[in-house]
Amino acid sequence: MSDKTALLNLSHEQLTSLLMSWGEPRFRAAQVWRWLYRNQADDPAQMANLPRPLRERLLAETSVTALPVVASDLADAGQTEKVAFRTADGQVIESVLMRYTNRTTVCVSSQIGCPVGCLFCATGRAGFVRDLSTAEISAQVLYFSRQLQHENAHVTNVVFMGMGEPMLNFEAVWQAILNLHERDGLALGIRRFTLSTVGIVPGIEVLAREGLAVGLAISLHAPSDALRNRLIPVNRRYPLARLLEAVRFYIERTGRRVTFEYALADGVNDSDEQAVATAGLLRGLLAHVNLIQMNEVEGVQMRPSSRERVLRFQDVLQQQGIQTTVRVSRGADIQAACGQLRSRIADESEQ
Repeated sequence: MSDKTALLNLSHEQLTSLLMSWGEPRFRAAQVWRWLYRNQADDPAQMANLPRPLRERLLAETSVTALPVVASDLADAGQTEKVAFRTADGQVIESVLMRYTNRTTVCVSSQIGCPVGCLFCATGRAGFVRDLSTAEISAQVLYFSRQLQHENAHVTNVVFMGMGEPMLNFEAVWQAILNLHERDGLALGIRRFTLSTVGIVPGIEVLAREGLAVGLAISLHAPSDALRNRLIPVNRRYPLARLLEAVRFYIERTGRRVTFEYALADGVNDSDEQAVATAGLLRGLLAHVNLIQMNEVEGVQMRPSSRERVLRFQDVLQQQGIQTTVRVSRGADIQAACGQLRSRIADESEQ
C-alpha cells in the first residue's frame, strides 16, 4: 500500500490544513478541491491553475485514488452498468450505475465482502475482508460521474446498497457523503443519498443524530424475529422491537420516510399471513415497503417468489394501508445483485 496521502480521504478542512502546512495560501485548497470533485481530475498534473511546484509536490506526496476496472457488464439496453474495480491491495469491489428517466443512480459498496452473513446474499457468503476507505467509496461515484460527463449527464443519487453493511463502516461512509455533498465540489443534495442497512441499530441512531436528512432503507425481509433470525443473523442482537424503536427515532429527527426492503423467497416469507404481519409491524410508521423478487444465489436453496405471488403480497399490504411498490428488476441478466460479479471473477481466476 502507498504511504502517500489519499486526497479523497480528506475533508475540505483537512485538505486546507495540509496545504497550509506546506506554506500554501488557503485558496489553493479550494482550487484543489474543485479539481477533485467538480472537474474530477484523477492526476495532480491536470490541475492547470496550480503553480508547477505545488503540482509536483502533490504528485510526489499525495494520490488521487484510482480504481482500475477489471470487468463490466451492461443490461437493460445499456441503462444498467455493473462494474468490478480492483483496489490497490488487489481486492475486487462492485458498483452499479442505473439510468432512469428522471435520475441517474450509483449504487456503491462500503466494504469488501460483508460480515453480516445474510442467508440469501452472495456478498456475505464470500466472507468479509475489510472496510473501504472514504477515498475508495468516493472513487466509485467519481468514476461514473466522469463517464456521465461525456453524455452531458450527471449523477443525481447515491445509494449505499452495494457490497457491505455501511453502518459498520459509518465513519468512512459519512465522510464520503459529506465530501460528495460539499457545495464547492460535486454538490449532491443531502437528500440524494440513501444508506441501506440490515438493522444495525447504533448506526441508525448515529445517522439520526447527525442532523442531515440522508435517506434510510431497512432490509426487513421478515415480519417476525423467528424468521428474521434465520435470514439475517444480526437480528438476534438487534431484534425487531429495538430496530423499530431506532427507526422511529430517525423519523422523529429527520422527518423522512423510511423504506423497508422486502425480498420475497418462495414459501419462505411470501404468504398472505406474512404480508398481514408485515403490515401490522409497520402500521403507524412513516414508511414505504419496496418488494423485490429474491435474486438467485448459487448455493442457496431458496428460490425467488413468482411474479404473481409478489403482486399478491403487494395487494395484501396495500389493503392493510401500507404504501408498497414492486422494485423494477434491473440487471438480472448480468447478475447485478451484490457480490455476484465479484464471485464470478474469483471463480474465473481459479480456473
